[in-house]
Amino acid sequence: MEAIILAGGQATRLGDAARGQPKALVPIAGHPLAEYQVSQLVRAGVDRVIVSCSRGQDRLFRAKLSGLGAEIAAVAEPEPLGRGGGLRYAAAHREETGPLYAFNGDELHDVDLDALLDAHRERGAAATIVVAPLVSQFGVVELAENDRVAGFREAPRLPHWVNAGIYVLDDAALDRLPERGDHEQSTFPELAQEGKLYGFRHVGLWITVNTPKDLQRAEEYYSSHPELRPTLARNRS
Repeated sequence: MEAIILAGGQATRLGDAARGQPKALVPIAGHPLAEYQVSQLVRAGVDRVIVSCSRGQDRLFRAKLSGLGAEIAAVAEPEPLGRGGGLRYAAAHREETGPLYAFNGDELHDVDLDALLDAHRERGAAATIVVAPLVSQFGVVELAENDRVAGFREAPRLPHWVNAGIYVLDDAALDRLPERGDHEQSTFPELAQEGKLYGFRHVGLWITVNTPKDLQRAEEYYSSHPELRPTLARNRS
């Protein structure tokens, strides 16, 4: 099975914390972010990962992600194509047909990829997106009768779900990706209207690394969970 990692992010919001690296290669607990993704994909049976990156960075990604148990096919976009365009460009370099995993290159998570793929196949979906609970960035005040304050809750989960940037895409979805632009504004709404887009609920780990605060959270989590760090394929025997 194959997978795509969208790794064109330039880590602008991370500033100096990125150490001059593309966002997907920012180090976390001693390993580039994308190493965690490739290792997770390998554990799910993926043997070829197509990395969609910015122009001139393909050799860097191949060098950084080699030895993890999957062939790394890094393809550099000739110009910025947007996330949907980047997916389409990368998908043109597939060697297989059928469903594939696709990750945004700044996501860290513990999604059960086998269960995700099973759910996708059982439903006959064109695309399945992992959705995570929306957590309030603020604590909330709970009010009772007559506006009496009944209590406080710090950063509660809200009754909504958000796109976690982790997908299974079938040929029917890949064929409809835009050449430029964002698939979340074109392909996904169209598939949803046709009843071909499904969600997969995930309530476990999910960290999007956009800011220094996100990076610190990821660093703390993976530093305290060394068993989750990537290992070279030759060290897995």
